[in-house]
Amino acid sequence: MNVGFVGLGNMGAGIAANLLKAGHSVTVYNRTAAKADALVKQGATFAAGVADACRGEFVMTMLADDHALESVSFGDKGILSTLRKDGIHVSLSTISVALSQKLAAAHAEHGQRYVSAPVFGRPEAAAAAKLFITVAGADDDVAACQPLFDAIGQKTFRFGANPADANLIKLSGNFLISTVIESLAEAMALIGKAGLDQRHYLDFLTSTLFAAPVYKGYGSMIVDKKFTPAGFAAPLGFKDNRLVLAAAQDLKVPLPIASLIYNRFLTLLAQGGEELDWSAISLIAAEDAGQPKRSA
Repeated sequence: MNVGFVGLGNMGAGIAANLLKAGHSVTVYNRTAAKADALVKQGATFAAGVADACRGEFVMTMLADDHALESVSFGDKGILSTLRKDGIHVSLSTISVALSQKLAAAHAEHGQRYVSAPVFGRPEAAAAAKLFITVAGADDDVAACQPLFDAIGQKTFRFGANPADANLIKLSGNFLISTVIESLAEAMALIGKAGLDQRHYLDFLTSTLFAAPVYKGYGSMIVDKKFTPAGFAAPLGFKDNRLVLAAAQDLKVPLPIASLIYNRFLTLLAQGGEELDWSAISLIAAEDAGQPKRSA
C-alpha cells in the first residue's frame, strides 16, 4: 500500500518503520525534517511538505495534540486540500472528541474518508509493533486499513462507525492509566513513610492481585523514581486529562478522580516537570507525605 505518514516523534517513528518492514511504500513528513533521516535510510520517501505525504491511498497522522493535527489537516496545502478523493486519513493521535467529529465532517465534505485509530502502548511497543489499536469508522474504510493496522499492532479493537467514539475510548483508557499511577503513588507513599521496602511491596502486588503490565511498568518507575527519558511526557498526560474532562463535561458525567489528577499534573508542571514522564505525578504524593522529592 502507498502510505503517507505525518509525525515522527517517539511513537510515529517506530510505527512508520514497521510499515516499511511490512513492505508498504511509505512517504514520511515531520516538521523537523532531520527526524525523517533514519526512515529514509530504511527505504522511506522524504516529503518536503504535508501535501507530498498525501499523494497515496492513505495518510496516517501521529501528532501530539489537537493544535498540531488541525494545522496539518486544515492548513494551507494540508491534508484536506491535497488528499485525493476517496483517500483515507487515518488518525492515530490522542485528540479530543470534538476535533475527531470536526475531521469526520470535513473529510466527508471533501469526498474523502476518515478513520480514527488511536493506539495504546508506549514507544517501545510502537517500535516492536505491539500496539493495541482502537478503531472506529465505516466498515469498508476500516477493512481497507486493516493491513496497515496488522503491520503496527498486535490487536485491533473495533468500536463502530462513528470515528469520535474511538477517541473517547482512548481518552477513557488514558484516564484509567492515570488513576493507576495516582493510586500506586499514594500507596507507595504510605508504605515508604512506614519504612517498608517499596520494591518488595511492588513485587507482592504484581505477583498477586495486580499482575498487569500497567502496574508492573509504572510501579517500577515510581519505586525507582525513573522519569527520564520520558516515554509519555507530563504535558501530554495533562493534555489528555483535560480532554477527558471536556468530554465528560459535554456528556454531563462527573469524573471526580480526573479532577484530582488534573491538579497533580498542574502541580508537577508548575514545579518544572515538563520534561518528565507523566508518571512523575507520583512525586507529588511522595512530597505530600514528607518524603524526599527526587527524580532520575
